[in-house]
Amino acid sequence: MGNGMNKVLPGLFVGNYRDSKDAAQLDRFGITHILAIHDAARKLHSDKHYLCVMASDTPDQNLQQYFSLCNDFIHGARLRGGNVLIHCLAGMSRSVTVAVAYIMSVTSLTWKEALKVVRVGRAVANPNFGFQRQLQEFEAYRLGEERRRLKERYPSLALQATDEELCRQLLLSYQGLLLSKDLCEGRCPLGQPCPTGLCRSPSKRTVRRKSSTQSLGGGRPTPPSSPSTPRMLPATPTGPAAGTPGGRTSTGGLVRSGSSISYRHRTSVSSAPPSRSSSRVDLAPGALVRTGSTASSLDHHGHWGGPGSGAGPGSGSRRSVGSAPTSPRVSPAPSPPVTPAHVRAQHAQHAQQAQRVPAVS
Repeated sequence: MGNGMNKVLPGLFVGNYRDSKDAAQLDRFGITHILAIHDAARKLHSDKHYLCVMASDTPDQNLQQYFSLCNDFIHGARLRGGNVLIHCLAGMSRSVTVAVAYIMSVTSLTWKEALKVVRVGRAVANPNFGFQRQLQEFEAYRLGEERRRLKERYPSLALQATDEELCRQLLLSYQGLLLSKDLCEGRCPLGQPCPTGLCRSPSKRTVRRKSSTQSLGGGRPTPPSSPSTPRMLPATPTGPAAGTPGGRTSTGGLVRSGSSISYRHRTSVSSAPPSRSSSRVDLAPGALVRTGSTASSLDHHGHWGGPGSGAGPGSGSRRSVGSAPTSPRVSPAPSPPVTPAHVRAQHAQHAQQAQRVPAVS
């Protein structure tokens, strides 16, 4: 690709973008006309005749629509004794496709034979798959009409016999170059060097490792490794809002909040007891309430009694109900809290009332 332009037929050359800028090379080959076909085709030399075609090197790029225009430019220049350079960026696909379409139009060659002729002159010629399909369609549906059109527009037969004979000789040379491995058709065995560089080189197989976040077994993502220094996090909420059933936070697990997933450091949080402000315990008369090492009972008048000091449940640090009734019962009216001071005040009030009552004779 970087060895300069190549002569395909008398007056017909194929090259790349660098060749089109080399004024010394253009003068050495006597280039008078330049057909530029690439994404940014423009006129570079004021003393040359130009045909600029804006086209990309993609399989879906339609080049058939430019075949007739390019044929007129190339054939008219050759009949007047000029030399035409067809170039794209690399001189492999777009420019070769246009050259093959022209050779098919001025000779009796098929598109595959015309491509072999171009490859004899330029070994790196290799149109992409989409352009090859367009050449095949051009041969099947439009080639006969294009040949008649060129003969009517350019009645001169000065190049017809010469081009036909030269193309037959180049086809014979192609078979010899193919046997001597100076050319290839894109089918070189993997691992062997390609004479033209068209075939792929042996590639190293890379083993793709599974990401640590892919699902394992049950389909849950594996959490990333915890940092060496634990990050300070706010206190873990308890209760159902913590994100797991029963308000329990898994140790070292994932905490889901909406659509985001965050990993918390390994902690062990047990389920908290229900709040006193949000729950209520109704006690039936006769139920035992343990306060520390003593037990008190609630009588039918709502008074606490039992062994020891007779204090209510408020004197202990924590109370536990012995057993709850099997069927729901109507709770009594709430009574004021009973404290030791309250009990002593009631005893004093009863003693005073007993002194005031006169004895019955």
